[in-house]
Amino acid sequence: MAFIELKGATLDLPIYDIQGRSLKRQVMRMGRRNAIAEDTDGVIVVRALNNVDLRFDAGDRVGLIGHNGAGKSTLLRTMAGIYAPTSGTVERSGKVVPLLDISLGMDENSTGLQNIRLRGLLLGMSDGEIRAKQQEIADFSELGDYLDLPIRTYSSGMRVRLAFAVSTAVEAEILLLDEVMGVGDASFMHKAEQRLADLHGRAEIVVLAMHSNHEIRRVCNKALWMDHGHVRAFGPVEDVVASYEAAVGG
Repeated sequence: MAFIELKGATLDLPIYDIQGRSLKRQVMRMGRRNAIAEDTDGVIVVRALNNVDLRFDAGDRVGLIGHNGAGKSTLLRTMAGIYAPTSGTVERSGKVVPLLDISLGMDENSTGLQNIRLRGLLLGMSDGEIRAKQQEIADFSELGDYLDLPIRTYSSGMRVRLAFAVSTAVEAEILLLDEVMGVGDASFMHKAEQRLADLHGRAEIVVLAMHSNHEIRRVCNKALWMDHGHVRAFGPVEDVVASYEAAVGG
């Protein structure tokens, strides 16, 4: 049975490219309100997650809420294994598929068909799975003969269509989603929404971040309120979302 469990998960992210004393002082002043500090080597460090204890089990459909910079995307990346916690642990059981940057791993000079394989391999699909699903992915993307051209010739919308088609073809036990970009015109958007709904239905656990509380209420049974890297509340979706809206005035 799939699960994700975080115990005391804390993540410190170093920032190496702050130039100039005045900017550095400004960032350090922010640290009085936020979890920003300076380590022994003089590197600015942001505490992105702070002592997070959570467990998600099969059947959980969890919506992440909180202001920009609250730690939602960082939490998803930590659960996916992209970031290793500085302290604490993250345990997973089940195939985790993170749809956090759907264009990650695509090569500008390779064709659309070649990128189906590249992106599929990155998502953990086998060669056999990719071959079996290639035609379905190609058909869903609606890119036709463009699939034989390098993706450097594609518009941004065409690239997103291809990346979305590949990313949502994978079979996931644990699905982690960041806000999904628009993927085309109204008719294609309808297809995309249905495809995501089907993907949600097949996964045992879904954790997603989106800005629409209405959508979170519609598709989730639980909500997690993040605030400056802390868990502010976690529980039934209506209870948590209502508390958040009361706190922020919306």
